[in-house]
Amino acid sequence: MANHHSSDTHPEHGHGGGLKSYLVGFVLAVILTVIPFGMVMSGAFPRGITVIVIAVLAAVQMLVHLIYFLHMDRSAEQRSNVHVGLFSLLIIGIVVVGSLWVMHNLNVNMMH
Repeated sequence: MANHHSSDTHPEHGHGGGLKSYLVGFVLAVILTVIPFGMVMSGAFPRGITVIVIAVLAAVQMLVHLIYFLHMDRSAEQRSNVHVGLFSLLIIGIVVVGSLWVMHNLNVNMMH
């Protein structure tokens, strides 16, 4: 029993993450928001590159939120949450791609 550590005595190792985890997540989220904002406001980059950078940084920011604020990791306790999230992404992808496919086919058929 001497080696047993409860989450009450070491909050940084529990599911809550602690203040340091929240601050790191907040700083990363702010940086990942300011970079695309600055790119758009400066207009120094071509539109295509700006859109790609915004999309990539948005995906990275989603990961930051999942890890630092929702505390999703590779632990056994979080495995079911990760599976539900991946399944949700699959369903959303099917709906979006299917909708785009239907709209494209409607456009092609209406033009002929």
